[in-house]
Amino acid sequence: MHLIDIGANLTHESFAHDLDAVMQRARAHGVAQMVVTGASREHSPQALALARAHPGELFATAGVHPHHAVEYTDECDAEMRALHAHPEVVAVGECGLDYFRDFSPRPAQRRAFERQLQIAAENGKPLFLHQRDAHADFMAMMKNFDGRLGPAVVHCFTGSREELFDYLDQDWHIGITGWLCDERRGQHLRELVPHIPAERLMIETDAPYLLPRTVRPQPSHRRNEPMYLAHIVEELARDRGEETGVTAATTTATATAFFRLPACESGA
Repeated sequence: MHLIDIGANLTHESFAHDLDAVMQRARAHGVAQMVVTGASREHSPQALALARAHPGELFATAGVHPHHAVEYTDECDAEMRALHAHPEVVAVGECGLDYFRDFSPRPAQRRAFERQLQIAAENGKPLFLHQRDAHADFMAMMKNFDGRLGPAVVHCFTGSREELFDYLDQDWHIGITGWLCDERRGQHLRELVPHIPAERLMIETDAPYLLPRTVRPQPSHRRNEPMYLAHIVEELARDRGEETGVTAATTTATATAFFRLPACESGA
């Protein structure tokens, strides 16, 4: 298998001591390329640095997550625009709205999201989106940019059937994580994933978060890492009624096209 993890938080402190080993395990499990999520003023430049250190294997996004929206100043906007001048930065985000946690005030979230949508409208790069418990405002803000944006992926989709079809009606892409493997809160996703067209479906770990609960044996720690993408694609394929190789190939093709990635040379 040749898999692409479209969302891995490899700048997280939990990877600081063993990133080389994490990447080697990922390769051994078929993960040939990864998009490193940039979600704050601190971590977006770090994501770019990792991508530049591993050309052709790692790529980066640059953005400010709604949890960090209060840091989105004029200076921050200039920093994000400078990061997007680099070809290794392949998407705008992670950006969006999160009314579940409300770690930043909602008006600040909306301002930060709008400014990042403006960047995407200007540079044409894909959007890497976050939405939780904010569907109506999220859709309204995206609608304000109708016809001005490139492709978009709602990353780590955990929402309802209504939300899924609203996104698919806009021709947006869907990112599926190990949330699918959580019998406590992900069961509904197993019923929804067969409805996602192959050309709209991508896979991600969101490492170090969301360790798949169905991995056996369960590791002694709770840190997720990109090697478990192979497990996610197996479960996803089963829920879609497909061979694992089919799901792997189609999600890889979709991610390659979406992020405009070069062909991987490793053949992992």
